Amino acid sequence: MVMIPIVSADDEPENTKEFLPPNYAFSTNYYNSYGEPDIYASLLGDYEFERGETAQIRITLANKGVLYGFKSDTSVGTDTANHSLSLKELQYETMRTTAVGIKAELISTSPYIEVDPSASIRVMKKLAPGKLPDNPLVYGITISDHAPAGAYYLQLPVSYEYQSQVRMTTNEVYRLGVAGLDHTTHYKSASKTLIIPIFVKGASEFEITDVSGYLTAGSFGVINVTYKNIGEIPARDAVVRVVVMKPLVIEQSVLRLGTVESGESKTVSFKATADRNSLVKDYGVDSEIKYIDENGNTAFSENLKVTVPLKPSPDKLGAGTMALGGVFVLGIFMIIKLILNIEKYK
Repeated sequence: MVMIPIVSADDEPENTKEFLPPNYAFSTNYYNSYGEPDIYASLLGDYEFERGETAQIRITLANKGVLYGFKSDTSVGTDTANHSLSLKELQYETMRTTAVGIKAELISTSPYIEVDPSASIRVMKKLAPGKLPDNPLVYGITISDHAPAGAYYLQLPVSYEYQSQVRMTTNEVYRLGVAGLDHTTHYKSASKTLIIPIFVKGASEFEITDVSGYLTAGSFGVINVTYKNIGEIPARDAVVRVVVMKPLVIEQSVLRLGTVESGESKTVSFKATADRNSLVKDYGVDSEIKYIDENGNTAFSENLKVTVPLKPSPDKLGAGTMALGGVFVLGIFMIIKLILNIEKYK
């Protein structure tokens, strides 16, 4: 800890740090006080969040610091003036457990939780024991779409200063040109890391684990798609909705999956066709799963892309293929003609 001397003429030490303090020759310490701030944090409102959610969390700080007592450092004897100064110092010493100049920074150690960097640091002027701040500390967080369900622990390093000693000034302080200065205040720096627990809710989450089949230009084909629930919660009454664009045409766009338990895979098959003159390539087909979540609400998966290969029609020959076939037929004809001519002249 670092001791910082500050002068003050009232009971608001955080407002007086622009003064340069006189040295100990111009002040007297009548009492030493014991105790310091003890900062705690609490999360206000809901601590549960969903994957993909961007939210604000509100944190309130509380000071549970205890002033344990005082010990005399300088005897006042029967001097009434010194006795009066010592009593006034006792009043100032009671502020020892008040934290001033508080800075609190919210930090996430998980790659699945992001703290808004533009508002990750908050400050407070002071926090006295037994008093709650007028406003909580507000931070923004974003939960990853792929965050595993469970507890996460955010860190809140808090730094502050607290009064470590008060010294009453003597009349000699007027030599320094400082009027109305009755005491100096000395501070120590302190820090503490608080833990803020939050919880990411479990949910159904789907991925495509296998695709088989292909389409042939000008005819129907069957595409088999396997979906797996990689989430923690079963998806009830699930159906798959498939969306295709030209030149593909699907026979049935909604297919039933039923209830899909956590870790379970189910396969659906859809029939589709493509125009005879369609470009031969792999086509992307959008699919989405609609289901009932654990709260009885309708929910939707993210878009799941299905890659569908389109192959040429067997009876559709390109110009190159036809030319090659013509050369082959002509070659056979020439060979046969040559054989017949040889037989003729034997």
